[in-house]
Amino acid sequence: MTLLGRGVAGIAAAVRSKEASAREVLAESLAAIEQLEGELHCFHTVMAERAEAAAAALDEKVARGEDPGLLAGVPVALKDNMCTKGTVTTCSSRILENWVPPYDATVVTRLRAAGAVVVGKTNLDEFAMGSSTENSAFGPTRNPWDTARVPGGSSGGSAAAVAAGMVPLAYGSDTGGSIRQPASLCGVVGVKPTYGLVSRYGLVAFASSLDQIGPFTLSVADSALGLEAVAGHDPADSTSIDRPATSYAGLLEEGVEGLRVGLIEDFVSEVSPSCAEAARAAAEALGAAGAKVEEVSIPEVLHGLPAYYVIAPAEASSNLARYDGVRYGLRVGGPDVAAMNARTRGAGFGKEVRRRVMVGTYALSAGYYDAYYGQAQRVRTLVVEAFARAYERFDVLVAPMTPSEAFRLGEKTANPLDMYVSDVCAVPSNLAGHPAVSVPFALGAEGLPVGVQVLAPALGEGLMYRAAAVLEQAAPPAARGPVRPGGERRA
Repeated sequence: MTLLGRGVAGIAAAVRSKEASAREVLAESLAAIEQLEGELHCFHTVMAERAEAAAAALDEKVARGEDPGLLAGVPVALKDNMCTKGTVTTCSSRILENWVPPYDATVVTRLRAAGAVVVGKTNLDEFAMGSSTENSAFGPTRNPWDTARVPGGSSGGSAAAVAAGMVPLAYGSDTGGSIRQPASLCGVVGVKPTYGLVSRYGLVAFASSLDQIGPFTLSVADSALGLEAVAGHDPADSTSIDRPATSYAGLLEEGVEGLRVGLIEDFVSEVSPSCAEAARAAAEALGAAGAKVEEVSIPEVLHGLPAYYVIAPAEASSNLARYDGVRYGLRVGGPDVAAMNARTRGAGFGKEVRRRVMVGTYALSAGYYDAYYGQAQRVRTLVVEAFARAYERFDVLVAPMTPSEAFRLGEKTANPLDMYVSDVCAVPSNLAGHPAVSVPFALGAEGLPVGVQVLAPALGEGLMYRAAAVLEQAAPPAARGPVRPGGERRA
């Protein structure tokens, strides 16, 4: 078995015990990236020199007998909307094509403190607005299972990098499914934590009341370690939950005996037969492991999608107003400030970003605020209340993750509404601020991975991971990566 094949926990244990060096692990990761990047386009920036220096420093730390950290020597990739000091952070947008942040995001600081080695920045839909990574200004990422298909989005680069075995751990951001949806389409584990559990400081904002950072891994156990490394209170983030980080890895063996599980039937009826069958089979697997499983109807969740596509663009229109050609990023000249601002934004933002900014600005404008934004917020409250009622009866909920298997590149780009439907099962958890995980659980009719999601109430990550671990054991190994481009299994 290769060093990367040992996963997060195995790599950290090998480096800690001096069985392997951080430099040896990094060399495997960089070699895999060099071999596969040309076909998949997962990365914008590969930070080879900085990573080699970090790995060498970590090996010296181990040699001195010092604690190298929870993620000792683990190669990590970061979605390119997380600030990294001294390294270009583009958000896959021309408007930030050459922007170099003067500071690190809190997540980056914590990963380095935990001994992780950051190897590069991954591709995404521009400013995280998309469900296929086709909205990147620098070209799409391809799904390693079938390079004619999308990896999902917006964190498609991170998901595909893990699925292809380039890195064992990557981080994305989830505003309306942008971790869980690509995790499902790429056959990896993807977690959106409770809102406020992971600091957003240094995450370039899309929709501030919805954005949350989380890990991609090949296993549930590795996901638990990846979340533990970055979670916890951060005074630099006013929305950060003021409580110490929790260890989740120790909970995975507790199983689901006696847990009350609800299968959300409203989502099951909205997805393809393969995805519906996977969700039902997942519920049955939890039942076979001792959980008490029932179907539950939460019709309010189906109103989440239209509410999300008012709230998120409204927040985006406010957050992206800072890209004005004056403070940083691209500047296109004009005869006056207004013309310069308009030309800069027209040249720097792609079509989908401009579309959402316009929608959001309209929803916030005088005379329309109450009819659109205010109404969407009321619907959001209905979703939150509906989940609260459901969690009075159930400890966790199970649902399909995506409406279908990975679709073909270009298949949905001509119809934005068709693309938005990809998020139907994902956005309610963002609106509520609750945690959810996508677990690879089946191969669909076309031989592509299908994920199932486990949802939990706020700060219910422990319960969520317990259920996810049981599903992982029940799922066929063929449903998850790592795979080479074309779907061939990697060692």
